[in-house]
Amino acid sequence: MDLNKLKGQLQTEVDTAFLYNSIAKIQSDENLSRVLQSLAKIEDGHAKHMLDKVHEFDSNHKMPLPSSRAKFQLKIGKLFGYNSIISSLSNVEKQFAVNAIKNKIEKGEKPNGFEHNHLNIIEAVNNNAALNVSGGLLSKFESRHKSVGGNALRAAVLGSNDGLVSNMSLVMGVAGAAVSNDTILLTGIAGLMAGAISMALGEWLSVQSSRELNQRQIDLETEELEASPEEEKKELVLLYQAKGMNADEAQKLADKAFENPDTAIDAIITEELGIDKEELGGSAWEAAIASFILFAIGAIIPLYPFMILDGKNAIFLSIASSVVGLFGIGAAITLLTGKSIMFSGMRQVAFGLAAAAVTYGIGTLIGVSMAG
Repeated sequence: MDLNKLKGQLQTEVDTAFLYNSIAKIQSDENLSRVLQSLAKIEDGHAKHMLDKVHEFDSNHKMPLPSSRAKFQLKIGKLFGYNSIISSLSNVEKQFAVNAIKNKIEKGEKPNGFEHNHLNIIEAVNNNAALNVSGGLLSKFESRHKSVGGNALRAAVLGSNDGLVSNMSLVMGVAGAAVSNDTILLTGIAGLMAGAISMALGEWLSVQSSRELNQRQIDLETEELEASPEEEKKELVLLYQAKGMNADEAQKLADKAFENPDTAIDAIITEELGIDKEELGGSAWEAAIASFILFAIGAIIPLYPFMILDGKNAIFLSIASSVVGLFGIGAAITLLTGKSIMFSGMRQVAFGLAAAAVTYGIGTLIGVSMAG
């Protein structure tokens, strides 16, 4: 074991406990203050454990004081708000979780599900608008877990955009080479089918992988509930408090949830993992079908003019249709981003036309070269 690495981990534990304690002391919300103090005590325990490891190599090493970096973070927080510190602590907890899982895997042990608990708690604090310090509210973050509708909407917007932009670029590239309409149509249809199938398969794999990961997390939590029910209940109480409940309410709700194993695991899945047990990350087939259909719809927009016209007229109609389609997709993206419709629409048009111009130019150069 690298001694310097151990000392670095020890310093991180000390700094994390210091920041938790410092923010807890100036908290106006008693519930969140208690949660942060509890996390600070846990980190203090981790620091003592890490110091014991350091003593195996250097028996004279003393518990370090908070670093100047941690103190500087606190000063910056006092000036500009503490959301940056909470975000930093969230990143630290993520790294702790990753390292804990990695160490267990290297030792041939199975992760037990506890590795992410502190991260879940600090993220609950991060999401809680009651964390009001220096006159500012921490911003609320969108849930990390999307519903089926969210998956379908995302797949629809991305699918139609990819279909339109990729096939418009393909069609313009081939049209720039001054080939016949039949060749443009054959190329465009091939691009439509290949892209739609690829998009649908990619989306299915993405959502299905997410479902399997969520199920794995549920299985781990179920095993931990059976092995350490009291520890799980304590973590649940802390999560409830982090979300704004007082200690009594949090304890009563946790006690109620733990009256039987089914309600206990449901509460853990919802609060610790943020997973909708019924959906488990959304329907893979729904996302795949939506991607296929919307990619095909997007891809047909720049292609259909070549079915009814030819030459420059077909190219101009294809560009005009694509501009309308791109603007519509940009407007639809505002459902996900909250940006202005005009800004998103025109940005999408600009990017799409730029891609088409590049491929048309390349196609023209290739066509001239081949003709020469």
